[in-house]
Amino acid sequence: MNRTPDSATGPLRRMCWIFPDRESTRTAAMWRHYFWDLYAEIAEELGMSWTRHSPDAVTVDGTVRGNPRIYVDDELVTPQDTLFITALYSLPYQSMDIFNQYALTAVLDRAGFYLPFPAEASLIGNDKLATLLHLDGSPVPPIPSVRIGSGRDVGKHLYEVALGNMSYPAIVKPAGWCGGGGINLARSAEDVRGLASLAQGGDTTLVVQPYLGDGTVDYRVYVIDGKPYAVLKRTPEAGSPVANASRGGTMEFGAIPDELADATAYFAERLDLPFFCVDFLHDGERFWFSELEPDGVIAPDFEDPDRSVQRDITRARFTAYRDAHAKWLANRAATTGTEAP
Repeated sequence: MNRTPDSATGPLRRMCWIFPDRESTRTAAMWRHYFWDLYAEIAEELGMSWTRHSPDAVTVDGTVRGNPRIYVDDELVTPQDTLFITALYSLPYQSMDIFNQYALTAVLDRAGFYLPFPAEASLIGNDKLATLLHLDGSPVPPIPSVRIGSGRDVGKHLYEVALGNMSYPAIVKPAGWCGGGGINLARSAEDVRGLASLAQGGDTTLVVQPYLGDGTVDYRVYVIDGKPYAVLKRTPEAGSPVANASRGGTMEFGAIPDELADATAYFAERLDLPFFCVDFLHDGERFWFSELEPDGVIAPDFEDPDRSVQRDITRARFTAYRDAHAKWLANRAATTGTEAP
């Protein structure tokens, strides 16, 4: 992987991650151990803070025209010293937060804050069909996909008009969940009917894709400042159709395949984000473009007690945020003749 040197410390002092505060006691402890404490440590090394907040922690005073004042809890923050990480998450227990989080993103953007990935990028990354359509020119071909709703008329099977070109077995999964949750193998259109009826219980939109075969390997490429920085190879457990760790898959960092490194330039041009992840699947013969993750998990390297690779990628990510924020401030000043409000 390529190491990114630390740049000179700029005005950025806070990175506030807006995340629905609905984790269970077990899950919160796991996230803290694997990610949150490490993120805070790396940010402190870079002279910044990293904190996690639910959407309701942000209060906006808009009583003075042209001078909104933003508070995180009861602390005043400004566009010069703070950025907000506002990726949408749409697991079932977070669904009631989606509108609040999306609306807050619009408020922060209009109030003049720098967002490492704005609302449009978050939406494109959250919905798997939006991802594939936005990045349809990918040098690595996208997996053929069908997006179907699961509302009150799902029992009429009207969506089957779009399944004529689908081969079986097929993968059926939620269009916007993460972590491998809800991924199932359908061996016929009848299986799709059953899964769609279950999805109806939560108004969950589904994506149907041809199954690439047992042993399909997942490659997550971490892209920082438009360049491929590292790759995480995820291998499924025997008999599992998905390689996520939450479903028993194994993970290891390794060399970036040339084909994926070469494809990165296209994704960087289309997205223009300081950090994002692109997931590819390899069926044993070829690569397929699978998903975009604007806030992709930087997995721990479990074999290393120091988690050196995870720390290195996180440090490069936060440095890229700081550099992008400084560039954004400079461009804003050059455009308006003044600093950000």
